[in-house]
Amino acid sequence: MTDDCLFCRIVAGEIPATVVHETDDTLAFRDIDPKAPVHVLVISKAHHRDVATLAVADPALAGTVLAACAAVAEQEGLTGDGYRLIFNVGAHGGQEVFHVHGHVLGGRPLGRMLSV
Repeated sequence: MTDDCLFCRIVAGEIPATVVHETDDTLAFRDIDPKAPVHVLVISKAHHRDVATLAVADPALAGTVLAACAAVAEQEGLTGDGYRLIFNVGAHGGQEVFHVHGHVLGGRPLGRMLSV
């Protein structure tokens, strides 16, 4: 745990979150600023800066995080029409909280999100 990390503090129970799925190694909760009708963040309980560093440091945990994302999508009823799964890496990639997290988004057509 990192004391100044928002998501570590959520894992520790210091900051409330609307939890929708939890395993021994992951936690999934609703985003406080949703970009779609369903917008859930899936994090590892262990602190890793981003998905790239997690993949190198602990490939098994990276797979566990992906499995949790799939479980959330199923639980939220997104698998029939589809959903978007996003992992931002670094400031230029749009990462705002530097603790690995995947965004599970769906519930409506999402269209293109990137523009050049």
